[in-house]
Amino acid sequence: MNNSFEQSNKTHRNIYIALLVAQGVIIGILERMIPFPFAFAPGAKLGLANLITVVALFTLSFRDVITLTWLRLILTALIGGSMSTFLYSFGGAFLSLFSMMLVKLLGPKRVSIIGISATGGVMHNVGQLIVASLIAQTWTVMLYLPAMSIIGIAAGVALGIAANYLFTHVTTLSYLKFHHEKHPSQKKE
Repeated sequence: MNNSFEQSNKTHRNIYIALLVAQGVIIGILERMIPFPFAFAPGAKLGLANLITVVALFTLSFRDVITLTWLRLILTALIGGSMSTFLYSFGGAFLSLFSMMLVKLLGPKRVSIIGISATGGVMHNVGQLIVASLIAQTWTVMLYLPAMSIIGIAAGVALGIAANYLFTHVTTLSYLKFHHEKHPSQKKE
């Protein structure tokens, strides 16, 4: 009986991860269709798919969040991207993810979901600019960083507010967040 229960939980977790990946891919593809109004940073995006990463940080284990991020990046690149978009997305997504994980370790009394998301927004841009600097073989690309940081903070705050809204108004997410926070021994699955 216990083995059946564990298998059911694993199946539910995998379905949840698949749903988040699908949502992230769709948001990423839709975001590419939106013309970005800031001409000073060609190819810049708001990073709306990072909402999925923020939600995952509070509902899944670290290992599952990494899996989700990999799947989202690979599928988005295969469906509507190129090798260069994959490299930029990879640099931004993983620097953002690890930065948000570190900031999240400070605890909810020191930093909110909005602060964690804003950190992710800035670090996503830093990651993409590092990749651009390596590809262009010059660090002058980093001159975009101040403007990109302002956009990253604004987008991160907006996504953090959206994540707060989802955790407050979507019962399943509230339950998963509560369960994730109250059962740390089950995070390592």
